[in-house]
Amino acid sequence: MAKVAWPAENDRKIIGSRISRADGPVKATGAAKYSYDINRPGMLWAKLVTSPKAHAKLISVNTSIASALPGVQAVWVDNDMIGEELRYVGQVIGAVAAETEEAASEGAEKVELLLKVLEHQVDDKDPSLTIGRPSNRENGNLDEGFASADVIVEGNYGIPVITHCCLEPHGQVTEVKDGELYVWPSTQNVSRYSNQFGDEIEIPQNKIHVETQYMGGGFGSKFNIDKWGIIGAKLSQETGRPVKIMLDRREELMIGGNRPSGFAKVKVGLRQDGTITAVDAEVWGSGGQGAFRPPPVPYVFTKVPNTRLVGRGIRTNRGGIRAWRAPNHPQGCLITMSVLDDAAAALGMDSLEFFMRNAALTDRPETYREELQIAANMIGYRQKAHARGDSGSGPVKRGLGIAIHTWGGRGHPSECDVTIHSDGSVESKIGSQDLGTGTRTCIGMVIAETLGLPYEAITVHLGRNAYPPSGASGGSTTIGGISVSARRAATDALNDLLATVAGHLGTAADSLEASGGRIHHTDKLGGGVSWREACSMLGPNSITKRGINNPGESQQEGLISAGVGGVQIADVSVDVETGVVTMNEMVAVQDCGLIVNMKLAESQFYGSLIMGITYALYEESIYDLRTGIMLNPDMEFYRLAGIKDVGNLKVHMMTGQGYDDRGIIGLGEPPVISPGAAISNAVANACGVRVPNLPLTPEKVLAALQKGGDIAWTHSNTPLRPI
Repeated sequence: MAKVAWPAENDRKIIGSRISRADGPVKATGAAKYSYDINRPGMLWAKLVTSPKAHAKLISVNTSIASALPGVQAVWVDNDMIGEELRYVGQVIGAVAAETEEAASEGAEKVELLLKVLEHQVDDKDPSLTIGRPSNRENGNLDEGFASADVIVEGNYGIPVITHCCLEPHGQVTEVKDGELYVWPSTQNVSRYSNQFGDEIEIPQNKIHVETQYMGGGFGSKFNIDKWGIIGAKLSQETGRPVKIMLDRREELMIGGNRPSGFAKVKVGLRQDGTITAVDAEVWGSGGQGAFRPPPVPYVFTKVPNTRLVGRGIRTNRGGIRAWRAPNHPQGCLITMSVLDDAAAALGMDSLEFFMRNAALTDRPETYREELQIAANMIGYRQKAHARGDSGSGPVKRGLGIAIHTWGGRGHPSECDVTIHSDGSVESKIGSQDLGTGTRTCIGMVIAETLGLPYEAITVHLGRNAYPPSGASGGSTTIGGISVSARRAATDALNDLLATVAGHLGTAADSLEASGGRIHHTDKLGGGVSWREACSMLGPNSITKRGINNPGESQQEGLISAGVGGVQIADVSVDVETGVVTMNEMVAVQDCGLIVNMKLAESQFYGSLIMGITYALYEESIYDLRTGIMLNPDMEFYRLAGIKDVGNLKVHMMTGQGYDDRGIIGLGEPPVISPGAAISNAVANACGVRVPNLPLTPEKVLAALQKGGDIAWTHSNTPLRPI
């Protein structure tokens, strides 16, 4: 009889292989239909009416001119907002539905807003602007920690607000038909999308149908239906026609969600041998109108004996915070790894040696030491390493930088149905979604491995809330959740089939197994019956089994786990005359548990590294302090890395004995955490000064070089000195 436990490494036929993603051809040819591509018969376009001011009181709304325009079919206004305060540019007030996108845009522009402009605040870098009571977390005794230190290093570091900048904007197509609601949203939360409508549209849950077959990025920003989801449904109810609302690029960058900033003043105490004795950090930042949660500092080095973290939030008149791929970890990593690298420089110690020595202060020291050594070998660290700023003559300086990170990644609750038909065909149904990471492909691979069939024999259905529910794609939990539920369902279905075949063959079910497209005795690879013959024994019937992933239970069984570590090293060149930073190479070593598809896993890493290089060197949401308006809400001035900007990327997965026996652990988020810190450290190593704030633009590099850096250190009782 088939067991749920993952097959041993030598017994795997499909799991761990490099199968190309199932949806590759339809995406490459343009046949895949994203939300933006859904066009229903008689569909109207809708455009949002938003606040033009960062802070204002909404006195009244006049829709008469907009309603009279040719093509306009409906105007909806949130009347509850009249008399209330608008708190950021782009805040949604209403929408206009029209026959064409152009007519809807013109109608939205003609809605007249009477506003009383109020004072706004968009600066998130000034700690004097923090509001409310600070959070305070202390461990040990700071005074004793610093008193026992031979060297004290102090520095300032920062990472700005960035937006999600999803290639496909937020939005959906909505249709109310015969009292039922049909929605085609760009969402990473298919199964739980419908229950967010509540009572606002007066349509029962069992009459709301959600479908998302393809989506163009979410990164944590597309869990909710948002106000435009409610508006679309209301406009469709009012007009009796389908309605499409998709944010334009300007709206997407302002209100589609941001990753909060994190700025810090940090002091670290060290002994002469590099041992960390104390860390004192004051951190502030902003998530717009959302609450600010300070990033973890010290990050990864959780066993530093004496620590204090004081966090203060700044409420700004910007669009709100949303989870952004490893929430708060890139900020904590940048702050922690930067000050520790500065500490190594103050001691005159090699950074690799410093991190190796202090790995004992992490939760998984042996894993990090092994990863540090592998990463160093991959990039040729011993041949390239040099003391900070000691990179030879000439204007172009080269440097290396190290960062380490951690993440959870345990699979979420998930349910999956697997059906074996009497003609031998197999299909699965699951209410998950494929963000482009290969969810379809991995489900098919798990089922094929379980049933002993080729991957192509499995048909995977997902992306509908009518299918068995599965969790939202967040926290790197999807792969664990869907793999376990698919494995359980396929195992139970196979065991029913084995019982049927055993009855026909006059043998015991527990003496049979499925492999190579056949059902045969466990001790005989030959003989038995073909898969098709076995399924024909079902007669007119099919077998359908539902597998359920309960995360706690599955972790105890070794099917999934949580808690991974990773190391990255960046190799950069810095032109000290122009300030331009060039990526030469980036290596990433990652503990990630059992890998279902090695090709897709590596693809996840390449995407994460590119994303990390982008926020390290280019990305920042820039707001005008005077007007409160975002100055770069477009793809011309909100810069992203191109293929020529990322250098040579190398990935190494920590697999095999001791790693994949932990079960499946999500890996979408961990590799995006370290690039900012690793690249910042590499720039400091190359040019000899710390550029305190990301992104590392030419202007910031030149300013730091001119200033000479602002990191200070003291040895025993000597005065503070810059490094």
